[in-house]
Amino acid sequence: MTTVRTRIAPSPTGDPHVGTAYIALFNLCFARQHGGEFILRIEDTDQVRSTRESEQQIYDALRWLGIEWNEGPDVGGPYGPYRQSERGEIYRKYALELVEKGHAFYCFCTPEELDQMRAEQMARGETPRYDGRGLLLSDEEVQRRLAAGEPHVIRMKVPSEGVCVVPDMLRGDVEIPWDRMDMQVLMKTDGLPTYFLANVVDDHLMKITHVLRGEEWLPSAPKLILLYEYFGWEKPQLCYMPLLRNPDKSKLSKRKNPTSITFYERMGFLPQAMLNYLGRMGWSMPDEREKFTLEEMIEHFDVQRVSLGGPIFDLEKLSWLNGQWMRDLSVEEFAAGVQKWAFNSDYLMKIAPHVQGRVETFSQIAPLASFFFAGGVQPDEALFAHKKLSDDQVRQLMQLILWKLEALRQWEKERITGCIQAVVEHLELKLRDAMPLMFAAVTGQASSVSVLDAMEILGPDLTRYRLRQAIELLGGVSKKENKEWEKLLASIG
Repeated sequence: MTTVRTRIAPSPTGDPHVGTAYIALFNLCFARQHGGEFILRIEDTDQVRSTRESEQQIYDALRWLGIEWNEGPDVGGPYGPYRQSERGEIYRKYALELVEKGHAFYCFCTPEELDQMRAEQMARGETPRYDGRGLLLSDEEVQRRLAAGEPHVIRMKVPSEGVCVVPDMLRGDVEIPWDRMDMQVLMKTDGLPTYFLANVVDDHLMKITHVLRGEEWLPSAPKLILLYEYFGWEKPQLCYMPLLRNPDKSKLSKRKNPTSITFYERMGFLPQAMLNYLGRMGWSMPDEREKFTLEEMIEHFDVQRVSLGGPIFDLEKLSWLNGQWMRDLSVEEFAAGVQKWAFNSDYLMKIAPHVQGRVETFSQIAPLASFFFAGGVQPDEALFAHKKLSDDQVRQLMQLILWKLEALRQWEKERITGCIQAVVEHLELKLRDAMPLMFAAVTGQASSVSVLDAMEILGPDLTRYRLRQAIELLGGVSKKENKEWEKLLASIG
């Protein structure tokens, strides 16, 4: 009998996302329910954005929740390597096999040519898609251009007529027309694979039997199915999980809801409550009880109980459930949890040097340093009044700094300062123009310890959260401003 093998394949390009944890949990439960194995694979083919820091954060965040894997980059296993960046030769071999079989072809189009092609198609009222021009080149022409070292990609052939039937474990057969599919790039000019090729090759070689992934991948499922057919491989069973939603039904996004798992850890949520809440996303226990452990979820797990309505990720509901878990702790467990969360010696030792020179009695510590032990802070709007900048300029400055800090993967004082410095210099301001605003947003106070030190100690999640809260307090950012300011961000070094 075939062993059930599921996997999660996150990209290490940002903060560990609750959506990743949600999909990981359901893959874990499905595998364990069937006595199978759960694998963690790292999709780090985006060499520009992927970092080892982000990869480590994924491990730490999933383990904090209580999610463990049988195989992965950090624990090894029989089907490694488990990082896609270390499997380049494998993908190249299979991409060339597809070219030889006539299922894929070389494309030498420049980005400018592709842009022009799409612009012309849109001008004619057509859906922009690759027009197959690479297929018109003779073998001699292709070989000549390859020998000359011309930049190229490898694309897969895709039918332009008919429909593909996608068998989904939750929806049954889903019909998707082929004319919606583009001739997908399989190998990029840098020699690295795209998601589609790497995924199919890895899932086959790692003997993955069931793929539970987010429903945003359903429209592109025909390309994956076609690749299995081209290779002559048996495809895994496919299950497209409903996406997590904000309370307003929009797709879960950090603009409306904190999406980093680490944020919830820093806010003082219990991992077992967080995991319990993720388990309730579109799924329920047979007896409908709200509170259950991971072991209980695995015991009663049935993927057919997943509801297709977009599950709502509601911070208020999560807080309520966390309260239920907290009240069920013994006093000793509660005290130990508080201590582990923020009143541990490691955290106190980070704060003590900055507080010691500012107090005359221990009783002055709490008023001065309370923001170190809070989630959000409630600054007075008057703290953001600026002698030099208008209210709109204040919001713009803070939003640009927030965006720069969101992209920062190594959270160190110098790098934090560098982000702020880059924005103020671009806006022809001084660091001293920005620091009072950072101070108010991050500490909620008019005076305290150095705000740059405080940002480093608080960490990226709470710092970014407080900046977002401050921007909302000042009226938020309109869609028009968002568009304009993002263009401005792109020009900041």
